Amino acid sequence: MRQYFLQTARLGFSQWTEEDGELAVSLWGDPEVTTYISATGAFTELQVQERLSKEIRQEQQYNVQYWPLFELESGEFVGCCGLQPYQLDKGIYELGFHLKRTKWGKGYASEAAEATIAHAFAKLKANQLFAGHNPENQGSKKLLQKLGFTYTHDEYYPATGLQHPSYLYHNHTSQG
Repeated sequence: MRQYFLQTARLGFSQWTEEDGELAVSLWGDPEVTTYISATGAFTELQVQERLSKEIRQEQQYNVQYWPLFELESGEFVGCCGLQPYQLDKGIYELGFHLKRTKWGKGYASEAAEATIAHAFAKLKANQLFAGHNPENQGSKKLLQKLGFTYTHDEYYPATGLQHPSYLYHNHTSQG
């Protein structure tokens, strides 16, 4: 039974472990999931393992990762959503999410992102959040705008070799 440190109405947030190789492959091993986050459009098995290791390291070093998500009702793996360091000297974390293809279009990305945003400001005392997306990924663009992110600039993303539209989110809760 997985332990959840954060829950929404339908999702539980867990933490990646070394035993999660199969889950990682089911997500980052799917070229339809990685098409916008990899220059080649797909991750090799080694790249999937490296990504899993990176997430585990980031949790150990910074208390953040793109946390694995599970449906509370069924226990099914949904994908991941979370944070990674961006400009920690300024209190800025990067928001990201990757969902399994079978979980697209169900509102899970927005539900998970809203919980992650709240967690970033309440628990991590973030000042702002950063997010970017592949210029071809209109779904991510729409979701970031819906969540309240504001476009600021295009930024080079080494993993794709492209300039990604980039956004900032300011904590609005203090404004009532």
